[in-house]
Amino acid sequence: MERRGRTYRILLCGGLALLLYLTGLGRPALWEPDEGRYAEVAREMVMSGDYVTPRDDWVRYFEKPPLVFWVTAGALKAFGRNEFAVRVQAAVFSAGEVAVTEALGEVMFGATAAMLGALALALSPLLFAFARFATPDPALAFFLTGGLAAFYAGARTPGLLGGRGRRWMLLAAAMLALGTLAKGPVALFLGGAIASIWLIVESRARDSIRMPWFGCAAIYLAIALPWFVLVSVRNPGFLQFFLVHEHLHRYLEDTEHGWGPWFFVPVVVGGTWPWLYFVPLGISALWRNDDDGRTFERPALRFLIIWFGVIFIFFSIPRAKLGEYILPALPAVAMAAGYGLARLIRGPAEQRQRWLGGFAIANFALAVAAVIAAIVATRRGLSPVLARDAVVAAFAIFAGAVLAYALSRAARAPIASVAATAVGVVVALAVGIKARGDAAALVSYRELARAIDPYTRAGCVLGSYRHFVQALPFYTETREKLVEYRGELAPFSEGADAAESFIPTEAKLRTLWRSNQCVVLVANRNDLSSLVRTLEPRSSIIGCEGKKFALANSVITQPENAVAAQCGTVESGSPGAR
Repeated sequence: MERRGRTYRILLCGGLALLLYLTGLGRPALWEPDEGRYAEVAREMVMSGDYVTPRDDWVRYFEKPPLVFWVTAGALKAFGRNEFAVRVQAAVFSAGEVAVTEALGEVMFGATAAMLGALALALSPLLFAFARFATPDPALAFFLTGGLAAFYAGARTPGLLGGRGRRWMLLAAAMLALGTLAKGPVALFLGGAIASIWLIVESRARDSIRMPWFGCAAIYLAIALPWFVLVSVRNPGFLQFFLVHEHLHRYLEDTEHGWGPWFFVPVVVGGTWPWLYFVPLGISALWRNDDDGRTFERPALRFLIIWFGVIFIFFSIPRAKLGEYILPALPAVAMAAGYGLARLIRGPAEQRQRWLGGFAIANFALAVAAVIAAIVATRRGLSPVLARDAVVAAFAIFAGAVLAYALSRAARAPIASVAATAVGVVVALAVGIKARGDAAALVSYRELARAIDPYTRAGCVLGSYRHFVQALPFYTETREKLVEYRGELAPFSEGADAAESFIPTEAKLRTLWRSNQCVVLVANRNDLSSLVRTLEPRSSIIGCEGKKFALANSVITQPENAVAAQCGTVESGSPGAR
């Protein structure tokens, strides 16, 4: 009966998280560059039937392994070519991470703390944002969390060489193999480092000798190795590019997305707030080990600290950083927060009122800071609408905190205070969804693609000037010729299969423009003046969105799109005012 109840709780947490993440998932346009890139790679797999060699704009793309592309390709087949199909993998993997966190939390701390930890994870702003965003990082976070959970369950089981302990370790190996297919060998490195350090800290290094290494290695290689072998056979040089350039070089030398070692501090704080506030309470209670005399809580705390610390330090070392890299560390924060919330619920009323009073004050300070930051950012060019969204979200969390404190003062059921906090966070996350829509013109080009679509359907060539609008091939189903391009696809531009995706010089662009063939060229606003002076015959603007404009050497249809109608015309080499 207890096992059945645990299964119901796991399914409940994962199901509610999935419902939250799927709501309105397909409404926003694909964001540049990541969502457009991953959408197009999956679409080209479906179109070509080649699920071994990933391609972007029909150019070999070896920066990421294929598992997320495979899942997305399946979704495109099931749901059609749309944004929902592109993002659904992120929502499913994120909900799975919530479910695994609940399951591991029950093993560590019991049902109450586990469900509260799952709540904290599901409603963490960073996880919520990337559960609705098409990248491989939610998949890596799910598989790494699953691998660590299986390892911990196995490590607590007597007899690692047989029975349940062995099965848990084999499952951990399988999860890390799938993580490798999702994002690369970083899954194996991080999982192995966390497990090894914890065994050493717990004075259990000798237990590593008893691990079913042969079985784990066999399962890991059986899952992860076949694709690496196939893609290497079909594409000589793949391993050197993938392992040396894409992983070792980027980790040690690359300055793309360059940030200092402090980068993940504000990411973790903002990405887990307001639940981070309750982490110190959870850590202190676990460290005192004073909950019903249980002796396993301090080792569990050390496991969570090592889990978070290894991931945080590993990704803080290189200069190249993105906020989503820290996603696999969030379950450790959420479980500590869940334990703190559980202690607050079970603790004396005075303690609860004191903590929730401080919680309300902290959120008031953050709301005021949000107002000040919005004023400063607006004066520096941020959209007033986006600034207002940020302020509304901050005050929604503050309102939830005030209500939580008021309920604690009114001696209502302690769980009502947690519910009030959760409602405030849900409102703030809903505002975040609105903010994404408000920012669409800055980072997405669905409307521009709609303006271009009649031209590509008529057989016009589609090109981009010195950049690559990643979503245009997905939306228009047309290969995008890249003019004087020096980006991530450039290393494979000389292959025979890639020649049609590149126009290497501006002189060749001018030759194509003067030909009898219809050509559409997408360019940044800053490049328009020089382009219209050099491209003959006279250019016409057929669409625009954000900083991108679409020029054509012949007009086959008048713009009907409301966005395109605001673009103006080219007169004397200058675009009209929007």
